[in-house]
Parts: sequence; structure tokens; C-alpha cells
Amino acid sequence: MSKLRLTLSCWNYDRVHALMDGSIQPEGIDLNFLNLPVEETFFRQLRNREFDVAEMSLSSYTVSCFRDPKPFVAIPVFPSRFFRHSCIFVSQQSGIREPKDLIGKRMGVPEYQMTAPVWIRGILADEYGVKPDSVDYYTGGEETPGREEKLKLALPPNFRMHHIGPDKTLSQMLAAGEIDALQGARAPSTLSSAPDRVKRLFQDYVEVERAYFRKTRIFPIMHTVVIRREVYEQNRWIAMSLYKAFAEAQRRVYEGLNQTAAQMAMLPWLVSHVEEARREMGDDWWPYGLESNRHVLDTFLRYHHEQGLSPRQLKPEDLFAPETFEAFKI
Repeated sequence: MSKLRLTLSCWNYDRVHALMDGSIQPEGIDLNFLNLPVEETFFRQLRNREFDVAEMSLSSYTVSCFRDPKPFVAIPVFPSRFFRHSCIFVSQQSGIREPKDLIGKRMGVPEYQMTAPVWIRGILADEYGVKPDSVDYYTGGEETPGREEKLKLALPPNFRMHHIGPDKTLSQMLAAGEIDALQGARAPSTLSSAPDRVKRLFQDYVEVERAYFRKTRIFPIMHTVVIRREVYEQNRWIAMSLYKAFAEAQRRVYEGLNQTAAQMAMLPWLVSHVEEARREMGDDWWPYGLESNRHVLDTFLRYHHEQGLSPRQLKPEDLFAPETFEAFKI
């Protein structure tokens, strides 16, 4: 019997390598894996819906849940997670020394609806009292001029948005002092090319992020995996088949990281890193599934609504295929 042929676009994370090289095959599926940068995958999927299955920005996917008809359905797999305190950058000319100094300042952001800035704005509000509408936002390309929001937004009027235009970049504007700060997923090139003019807000970000996790037990989710809704509706079984395959691919990475005879990654103190992660975050420090991520998703969905991106606050169950909520037991 022939298998259902599906195309998956995803970056080549260690946790998906077994899907990419074919050593794990989702049940009933012939998977055509496209190894693409995340920005390309997101752009092509959101604009053209080119892939049957794709890695997707959690924020962009949440925005899409309010479209009619809804274009995608997700499975609770999270290929990208990232503590984002390290991703707030400030101009030396801004006078910003601590988070509260951001209030009233000019904040660059490549796209307002990006997942990383949603988390950053939420953390700044919850932990430091910097409300999302207390800064002026400047959107546009970080390194290449002309970037636009991938999804059309209708934000409340208290969020002040400005587009930087077709011939400027946020990275250069930050170095020149034309904006005071920048929040995003990537470090601006001027952090290294102009270190006397651009710096991180949190210089000791590892300690700050570790303390944040200890307080909140939140390891922020950046990306999920979505299925085009018409593909899912015609083959409801593929949600669990894909979920199981992603989970098994991740399990093999955990298994490899536990080896001490040889190291699977080019980090000289990998064993120490793994032991620290397990000590701080538990054996499954990168969990998949709905229930083990409920508090993280609840927080993100609250932020999404508070920042004007969701007309109402969704529940975690609203995001994912119900077939993935539970599994059989013997």
C-alpha cells in the first residue's frame, strides 16, 4: 500500500535529524524533508501555503488562528525554544542602563508579531514593569532594507508603530542612535562591528535567564509545527503520526546527549552542560506535548492578547489537533 507523501519544511535542528535523514519515518507517511532557514519557511508558508507541514512561528500561527477559514492546525511539537533576555540590545547613546529606562524610548523590532519580541515584551512587563505600549516601535529590516510584516495586523491605537522605510536597517539605526533599543530573534551585526555603540541590555544574561526560569518555570517556546488544514482534515490520523515521529527523533537526541564515551556535539564541556540542564530543568528539559507546556502556553497567549495581537485570549487547546492530546494505554 502506498504511503501519503507530505512535504515538511524545517531547519536542521539536532532534534529533527532523524526525520531529515529518513532513519525515522512517520507511520503511513513518505516525508519529503526540506531543510530551509526559518525565515524562508515562515514567509513561504504564511504567504503561499507551499508546504503540507512546516515549522512555524508560534506568534504567526496564533495570529492565523483568527483568520476565516483557519489555514493551519498545529501539533504540540516545539523545535525552537529560547530564553530571550539576551536579545534586547541598546544604543550607547540612549542612556539606557536598566529595563525601566526603556519606557518612552524608540524600540526597533523587525516585525511586531514575531514570537521573540512577544516574549520579550511580556517578560519586560511582568518582571520589570515596562508595559508593551510604553515605547514607540520602529519596524523594518534588521540587516536588509524593506522588510514588511508577513501578516496584516490591526493593533489597538495605544500601540505606536512606525515603519523605517525602504532604505534603512534597524541594525545601523541602533548604532547611529536613531533608535534607542532593538528586540528581535537575531543579534544585530553592529553588536560585533560597533561594540562601542551597541551592547546588550543584560550583559549577564545567562544568570538573568537562569533566575527567570527558577522563578517562573518557563522555557519560552518560539516555534511549533503546523499542518495545512485541508491536508489535516482529509487525513486526521497524520497529526498523531507526525507527533510520534518528532517525539522519537527528539528522544534519540536525549539518548545521545547522555553518552559520555564520546560527545555528539562540538562543545568541549557538553557533559557539564547536560548535567546542568538536568539539574536546573529536569530530565525532559525540552518537553513536547500539551499538558507539560500548559503554563508556558498560557503565559504566551496572555502576552499575545495583551499586546493587541489576539482579539481574545486563546486557550492552549485552541492551538493543537485534538488527536494529540492523549494516547492509548495498555
